Order: sequence, then structure tokens, then C-alpha cells
Amino acid sequence: MESLMGEVLGNLSSDEINSLLNFTPPLDPLRPIENVLRTPEDCFQNLKDYPFHPNYVNTRYHGSIRIHYVDEGPKHATETILLMHGEPSWSYLYRHMIPILVRAGFRVIAPDLVGFGKSDKPALQADYSYERHVNWMSDFVIQAELSNITLFAQDWGGLIGLRVAARLPERFIRIAIGNTGLPIGGVDEIPQIFRMWAGIVSQKLPNWAPLFKGSVVSKELSKEEERAYNAPFPEEKYMAGSRIFPRLVPLTDGHSSVEENKGAIKRIFQNWNIPFITLFSDKDPITNGGEKFFQDLVPGAKGQKHEIIEDAGHFLQVSYKVQTLDYNKLFIFRMTNRRNCATALFSLSSPILLRARNFRS
Repeated sequence: MESLMGEVLGNLSSDEINSLLNFTPPLDPLRPIENVLRTPEDCFQNLKDYPFHPNYVNTRYHGSIRIHYVDEGPKHATETILLMHGEPSWSYLYRHMIPILVRAGFRVIAPDLVGFGKSDKPALQADYSYERHVNWMSDFVIQAELSNITLFAQDWGGLIGLRVAARLPERFIRIAIGNTGLPIGGVDEIPQIFRMWAGIVSQKLPNWAPLFKGSVVSKELSKEEERAYNAPFPEEKYMAGSRIFPRLVPLTDGHSSVEENKGAIKRIFQNWNIPFITLFSDKDPITNGGEKFFQDLVPGAKGQKHEIIEDAGHFLQVSYKVQTLDYNKLFIFRMTNRRNCATALFSLSSPILLRARNFRS
């Protein structure tokens, strides 16, 4: 993050820096979405390790917006794996995991969040909110007629996916999460490193490839992979959804969705007996230690073999060698055995953890 800050800050005046740092948490938008963009299909041609056929549904919330998803494996499989990505990635992040799970006999669904990947992109940052994302993905699960779902979610995929599971619990049979959280406000002062990320770097970084290069541990990104991560955003006008996401994380009581997340924890996850597992990275400073709160909170997490993935950065889907035989057996076993599988939630910074620990009672 420090190198990205240096790259961005060098091009800004002190007045611009101060203005960006003093951003106000966005409120839920009341205005309708008027302009929706769609990344040209030729931007996605011949991407490395991404041979998947596109599928689409149109949401019924907040206007007509098309959501793209990967749908691989037998359509009438007994169980479905739902893979949810975060910021600023897309379903390409799961390119190595999808074939492994398909070979194990699962139906595998990997949607692109609205504003990302091949999904439609409302043109303004003000078009996006946490609650709109929860609505969009809830409607996606319903329209795609998904059931017997095992959720695997990382980063914003967890913030959104956990809320979808709390809204539609009857559709989920287990949860696994990595490097994510369910923030509930309570932070009086946003940590400086996160304020720099949300206020400046996320707004001014010209493309997202440097972020992936800095957050992936144990392997170098090829030029082809860099092109694939940047493919959804060929111009600045397509980046509104990815730029606003860091400012939507409900760290403070002034953020939207604080009460909704508190409700999900108290009403659902404190009583969640369905298997729940945490798979966190050892080299992700943002979520380090965040798994412990949910291991203690969620009944379905008790007795599970939670794991810290070694030599893995924030994007553990890439850092961790999911294509190796040992991991294949471990992951499939946990995903197919309800008694030995679990789901985890984790927070995005240590202040959130402190607040969350006090919130349980």
C-alpha cells in the first residue's frame, strides 16, 4: 500500500490531498439510476485461463441492470458452490478454483458484482450503496434459482454474501469465508492507512493492476493476468463502482448499513448452526485476526478446522495453490461433509474487531 500511496500522492497538491482525505461517508442514494454502462465484449477476448461461457440475469431492483455470472458443472447437481469476489476484482479471480470444484461434481456459480467484470456498471459513484449491492445479489440468487448453496466469499464478497445468506438462510447449507468481514461501525476515527486508501488511492490510481501486484503473495502476475484484471475497466467512466467501494465500508456510526449488519449478526449469525469455516491469509494485514470473533460467535463454527493459509496475501484465491492435489482434497472434503465444514466472517480492521467483540452482548 505504501508504494501505491507514493505513486498517487506525487501527482497531487496538498490541498487536493486534504480534500480527498476528508471525505464524508456516502448515504444511501434516493435518486434513480439514470445511466448504465456496459464494458465492450471485446475487452474480454482471449483472457488467460478464463474459457467460461457468459450467463446473465436482469435484476428487478433499482432499474434494469444486467448481472453476469459463470455457471459451470452439472446444472442439476445436488449442491451449488457460490463464489463471490470483492474489490476491485471479478469472477476471473476464481479461474483456478472453478475447474477443481466442477471436477468434484458441483455446480459452480461465480457472479460479477454490479459495477465489476462483465456486469453492468451504473455510471455514477452516487448510484452505488451497500444495500443496493445486497438487493442486487439477493435478487440474483432468487432469479438464478440457487439452493443448497455453499458460499465462499472474500473481501466485499463477504460483506455482501453474508448479508444475502442472512436474508435468504433457507437457501444456504454452509459458508466459508476468507479475508472479509461484517463491519458494524463504532470506529471513532478511521485508521490513517484505510483513510488514505478510501480517500486517495482508490480514487486516483489509474488502473487496478498495481493493487493486485501488491496484494498477491508467492507469485508474480503475468502481463496477461494484469490485462485480465483491468479488462472490465478500459476507461475511467467504467470505474465508478470500484472507486466508491472503500468509502462504503461501514466503519463509523455515520456510515449506512451499520444497523443492518448488526441485525444480521444478532438475528442470524449468533444462532447460525450451519457449518461455518474461516480461511484467512497469514500475510493480509487488513484482516489479520478478524477470524477469531466469528469463530467465537457463530455456533456452526465450533469444532471446525479453521485454517490460516500460509504465504497468501489479500487475494488468497490466487496466492494459495488451489490447483494442487492436497488442497483439492482438503477443500472438497470440507465442502462435501456438513459435519466437518464451516463458514467464517471476519472484520476489515482491528478497530472493527474491538467494536464487534463488545457488540456480542
